[in-house]
Amino acid sequence: MAQDKGRTAPKAAPKTAPKAAAARGGYAVGDARRQKILDTAVEHFAQWGFHASSLARIANDCGITQGGLLHHFRGKEDLLLSVLAQSEQHDVERLFSGPAEEVPSVAAHFAAVVALAEENARRPGLVRMYNTLVGESGNPGHPAHAYFRQRYDRVLGYSVDLLRAGVARGEVRPDADCEAVGRETIAVMDGFQIQWVLDPQGVDMAVLLRAYLDRRLREITVAGTGL
Repeated sequence: MAQDKGRTAPKAAPKTAPKAAAARGGYAVGDARRQKILDTAVEHFAQWGFHASSLARIANDCGITQGGLLHHFRGKEDLLLSVLAQSEQHDVERLFSGPAEEVPSVAAHFAAVVALAEENARRPGLVRMYNTLVGESGNPGHPAHAYFRQRYDRVLGYSVDLLRAGVARGEVRPDADCEAVGRETIAVMDGFQIQWVLDPQGVDMAVLLRAYLDRRLREITVAGTGL
């Protein structure tokens, strides 16, 4: 029987589709495993600090081998810095998502700081880890020493820029010492976090922080208004 020349033979279905789907599924599994390692590392670093934490114990608590963990992270220092980077990304998205001069008001920023403290109260492992590692990193040889120095510089720089922007638009008094207010705010935030970690039932860091920032805002704003 002659073939109909006006017809085009149907194309075979792509053979790569199942492989692509399998690859996507593999990536999803890998991403989930990587996140589990990061979450588990937070708890270990919070409890034992960096030096006393063990990759073998972290891997065991994730249900994988140490070799499996090293498939995702080059070593313990890489894991530590990845944990810190993830935490910082969260804070950046909450507090520093745009230029300081585009923040509508200092009051709005202070309110966002209080909201972050409320959220941190629901992330106790992360807060404990932060306090533990900050204490350890005072040693210049600690792998997170440079990270925390740079983090404090970034947070302070942003806070000072935001306060100066408040001065420029007439919200903050022109005689306000913006750097001193920025440093003091960071110190108070960290201090309340430490007290909360030691006594989470007796210390409400968000309430205390809100009261402090409200008083500070009344002192430095032209209108004398708080949160």
